[in-house]
Amino acid sequence: MLPLKKIFPVIISLITLSLLGIIYIQFSWIRNAAHIKKEEKEQKMTEAVLAAGNELLSRSLTPVTRIQIDRNKDGVAAGRLSLDPLSDNFIKPLIPISAQVDVNEVSSVLRKAMKERKLDTLFEFGIESGIESGTQYRTSIQLASRHFVERLRRREMDSALYQEIIVPLAENFASPTMEVLHVFVPQSSLTVFKSLGWMIFGSILFTIIIVTAFALTIRTMLGQKKLSEIKSDFINNMTHELKTPLATISLAIDAIGNERVMENKEKIRYFSGIIKEENKRMNKQVESILQSALMEKEELSLNLQPIDVHQLITHTIDNLRLQLDGKNGRVDLQLNAIQPILKADEVHFSNLIFNLLDNAIKYSKDNLEIRITTSNTRKHLVISIADNGIGMTRDTVSRIFEKFYRAHTGNVHNVKGFGLGLSYVKAIVDAHKGKIRVESVLGKGSRFTMEFPQE
Repeated sequence: MLPLKKIFPVIISLITLSLLGIIYIQFSWIRNAAHIKKEEKEQKMTEAVLAAGNELLSRSLTPVTRIQIDRNKDGVAAGRLSLDPLSDNFIKPLIPISAQVDVNEVSSVLRKAMKERKLDTLFEFGIESGIESGTQYRTSIQLASRHFVERLRRREMDSALYQEIIVPLAENFASPTMEVLHVFVPQSSLTVFKSLGWMIFGSILFTIIIVTAFALTIRTMLGQKKLSEIKSDFINNMTHELKTPLATISLAIDAIGNERVMENKEKIRYFSGIIKEENKRMNKQVESILQSALMEKEELSLNLQPIDVHQLITHTIDNLRLQLDGKNGRVDLQLNAIQPILKADEVHFSNLIFNLLDNAIKYSKDNLEIRITTSNTRKHLVISIADNGIGMTRDTVSRIFEKFYRAHTGNVHNVKGFGLGLSYVKAIVDAHKGKIRVESVLGKGSRFTMEFPQE
């Protein structure tokens, strides 16, 4: 089986390719469906205009006339012109169609023809007559809707927006005149997409769902990959952290077993002290892991009681005196809080202060300076811990409270731990209903400011 690092890009590539293929196929399908629908609507529109033209023509056709001879009672013959309603023969009109109908009638006929075919009734129309005079052909508009003339002038500019349908109506036998019906209708692209609305909406919706699922899959895979790397680092780091005190304890036990050492009480006391310190160190490491497990299960219980924060800070600094001396460090205490009493869990709150100070010592160079400030606001106790250490980048500041996360330390390679300290700090602050914020400048130091409510 391929390792995760190699199979991950393959999965990403395959999913991306499939997604792009699906989107392309859907886009092509919608475009083809819209094109077919558009052609169908344009065909129906042409049929509607032709039907309207035929109806106008049929209204103006005249039945063939005949002369009927009648005799009166005196026997005198009298002729009269009459129409033969039974005749199926018609002639083309001598009178132009535009003279026999008005604008409203033409509009009504067009609208009826379009409604019968379930089309939009938006159009501009006009009847144009052309007369042949020698070698010239002159045209004039005989009848038109309100905006027809403007639309006719802009026919070249609006060809993409409006469809022009031309239908010859009739030719007058009496003179070389041709009448033509012009109808302008909006191009049906927008209407076509409206008719495909549900299909387009469904296609877009399901595409968004697929893209979202893809993004969540990628995010989950990246998270799993990151988690796998973090766990590997954690196991390696934990092995190293536990192996070092075990090796030291083993050496101390071997030394105590030496006959020369057994005779020297001072050396036995020295090696016993080493074993005790290394044992404490291992206990702290195991305790931090157990605390992390409890926080993850949300089973952290607090024994709240009034504590003096100033005394607790001072006591914690005393416990870290050796580490401070190792960095040639000093602590500037500005304990200005008038009311330093806080209802908190003494053990966890002490660990909170210890972890912040321990971090300041770990991520620093020589001549360390730590400034601890306390103050009161109207309802809160504010504790600030600032240092002149190596500082952090913005990316590091945004992630320092993540479990197992450890900042890159550049040239500082002796930093030990599991990356649980600050996640524990954040959990304890939250458990005490407090707030914590971080300010840091790379190369200049960091400041942790906490606010805790006071009853």
